[in-house]
Amino acid sequence: MKSWSGWLAVTSKNSEAAALLSASAVRTKAHQILALAKADELAHFRVDLARLPAVAALVAEVTRQAYPTLEVPFHARWRHFLHGGRDRWAELDAETRWPSPAERARAAFDLVIVSVLLDAGAGAAWRYRDPRNGIAIGRSEGLALASFDMMAAGAFSDDPAEPLRADATRLAGLSVEQLAAGFQVGPENPLEGLEGRANLLNALGRAVLADPAMRDPAGRARPGALFDGLTRGGRIKLPAAEILAAVLRHFGPIWPSRLSLGGMPLGDTWRHPLLEDGSETGSLVPLHKLSQWLSYSLIEPLQAAGISVTEIDGLTGLAEYRNGGLFLDGGVIVPKEPGILTAAHPPYSTVIIEWRALTVALLDDIAPLVRETLGVAEADFPLARVLEGGTWATGRRLARERRPDGGPPLRIVSDGTVF
Repeated sequence: MKSWSGWLAVTSKNSEAAALLSASAVRTKAHQILALAKADELAHFRVDLARLPAVAALVAEVTRQAYPTLEVPFHARWRHFLHGGRDRWAELDAETRWPSPAERARAAFDLVIVSVLLDAGAGAAWRYRDPRNGIAIGRSEGLALASFDMMAAGAFSDDPAEPLRADATRLAGLSVEQLAAGFQVGPENPLEGLEGRANLLNALGRAVLADPAMRDPAGRARPGALFDGLTRGGRIKLPAAEILAAVLRHFGPIWPSRLSLGGMPLGDTWRHPLLEDGSETGSLVPLHKLSQWLSYSLIEPLQAAGISVTEIDGLTGLAEYRNGGLFLDGGVIVPKEPGILTAAHPPYSTVIIEWRALTVALLDDIAPLVRETLGVAEADFPLARVLEGGTWATGRRLARERRPDGGPPLRIVSDGTVF
């Protein structure tokens, strides 16, 4: 039998781990890294904050070009289902006879959860050729269309009569070959991190099967049952940070070979020695990029089902290479050694941890400058709109101007589970 002191120790560790599984922890740790950069104490980067207003002005310019009326939607996976002048989800939604708004929401959850988990960087060479118009598209939009088409074709459902589901048993058994076929991968069309993506879907299926809470009203194990958990008891108001907490709680076990504390997996969390303070969590830097990207993307199906999502700025900016590229290419984040830009870095390297954490903190700092330039209020233009308008698009624009392949300014060793 575990001793009382042993039980307290485990409970304390679980409490510390749970604290890291939050957007507030991401924000706190990111700003600690930024403080070190301001003091020029980081190993790999310094910051030139005098460049921030110019970058904010460019973000505002890109936002007005894309959205002249400033009616900017939230940054979400749903934007990537628009291609060739067509909104694929809207078309599928309109032609489907949903038995209830809740079942529509579960299907939307199934789609976007799977699609976001497949959304790590594709690499510069890969393209998905849209069967509807023959257009080849790469990167995040191509990954979105490929995952959408697989879902629409019933690739993730156990029941051919109900293709618009992602059943846990199907996800758990999906092979690398099946995913490669759906994503049109071949020797001439390589996709970075293919095996890692398949493993992530397998892990998602296993995690959902093992979680009794992840059952829809018909008793089916599926990611979309998260909708029922978030709205249980007739709940009609939900802070955005609670979406992330639920995503991390239910899907935390899917991430491969990462840190854990007290038996609790910490997901997209890494160690940086400069934050070491003698505690077990002092050096840990949570970022939760894909989980927050997913949380942003779950807001719209919740709203469509009549749920009011509040405090959207409770989530943070995303620690990924378009936003990070914005600050590197814009001269706000400055490498201390030029070799940083030519070497290849794994996600656990302090180079990447510093870059990603600085990105999160600087997104907080640039948002008010962008709003001021655009003449909009924070309440009307939350961070989710700054990202979409926005920092992500400007990061991509700068990448295309500076590099022939439009890739990130840092070379990242991707396994398909982080970026």
